[in-house]
Amino acid sequence: MARADGPALTAAASDGPPSAESARRAVEAVWRIESARIVGALARYTGDFALAEDVAQEALAEALVSWSRDGAPANPVGWLLATARRRAIDAFRRRSALDERYTMLAGQLADGEFSSGAVASRDGSDDLPWDPDRVDDDVLALMFTACHPVLSPEARVALTLRVVGGLSSEEIARAFLVPVPTVQARITRAKKTIAAAHVPFELPPAAERRERLGGVLSVLYVIFTEGSTASTGDRLLRTDLAYEAVRLARTLAALLPGEPEVSGLLALFELTAARFPARTGHDGEAVLLEDQDRRLWDRSAIRRGLAALGRAAAVGQGLGPYGLQAAIAACHAAAPSVGETDWERVVLLYEALGRVAPSPVVELNRAVAVAMASGPQQALSMVDELVASGRLSGSHLLPSVRGELLARLGRTAEARAELELAARLCSNTRERSVLLRKAAELG
Repeated sequence: MARADGPALTAAASDGPPSAESARRAVEAVWRIESARIVGALARYTGDFALAEDVAQEALAEALVSWSRDGAPANPVGWLLATARRRAIDAFRRRSALDERYTMLAGQLADGEFSSGAVASRDGSDDLPWDPDRVDDDVLALMFTACHPVLSPEARVALTLRVVGGLSSEEIARAFLVPVPTVQARITRAKKTIAAAHVPFELPPAAERRERLGGVLSVLYVIFTEGSTASTGDRLLRTDLAYEAVRLARTLAALLPGEPEVSGLLALFELTAARFPARTGHDGEAVLLEDQDRRLWDRSAIRRGLAALGRAAAVGQGLGPYGLQAAIAACHAAAPSVGETDWERVVLLYEALGRVAPSPVVELNRAVAVAMASGPQQALSMVDELVASGRLSGSHLLPSVRGELLARLGRTAEARAELELAARLCSNTRERSVLLRKAAELG
């Protein structure tokens, strides 16, 4: 994230007069970079998470008007904070029962009224009006609040993307293919739930923090997973969503460098995102792993991912679920081709993953690795056990893998039927096209 001593975003860089478009770009840039720090600082000052997010949004709306007229200020983050604070004070004034709290708040905030375009700083400093020793705590507290266990998983995702990621309701709705009112309702309910449960805006105690960290990581995992392979729609990848998850994971890893699973999650994201440039063709069609041009893989992302995986392993406690998935991704990243991948190691890693985080999807992926390492017959037996268990009923993944295995065994008619079933169950247009093409190629 950008720091207070970074370059200022101002309209002065343009030779022309201020405009609505330049103001919009400036507001969007500042908000996308600094939203978590802004909302976090406001939440700490006001002690009210919902109010902090609301007044931050009001400040953005005011900036669009003011910056269009006057140009962006020299310190845009400070302008937004000062404006949001004034809105917060107005809100407290309207709550007559909270006069005492308003007096206390006003006294606390008086020290922070600095160069916002209207109020001059007493010492001429351009420093941000927050304690630099508390900034990271603010962002971390924001993540834990947005991912609080009192919220539903869908609400956690929406609230995290909104207040930590800085995405608008429209962007979140577009990413998950749900109506904008649905996203807005989730965010509103989430803030009301947090208020009703009296969730404090603070870092949870160390013991509780570790317990709740899994919830934070799972939210980021859901966001990235949807971005890396969209569950529905006509795009295979939603890279804007995936890269937002990567950015948030990098922030979390910087704030919690001693947590191995945070590093493991970041490693998984980096190593998976490294393959994005090769996963789709010019028209957006899906490109299978065996057909990808590995020269297009992002080597910088691979290096970052391997470094994060090394940090996760260095703790010496053994890799957790995210670290093990990252280790599997590292096997693919290191291989020059599908055939030269260390499939025996991949099988062992999936076995370890199945012990620490058992799931039918892990078992299915292990079957795929077994097929590559030892042949399709043993793998088909594993898949048939999953079919009999009914644990992946309704998922296109199971008939997709089963069809591939049957095709490799020469059982063409059965394979075609399985692939056609997988296509009917698949909600992503690009994946469905691949499945139908494979079925057609079987004659």
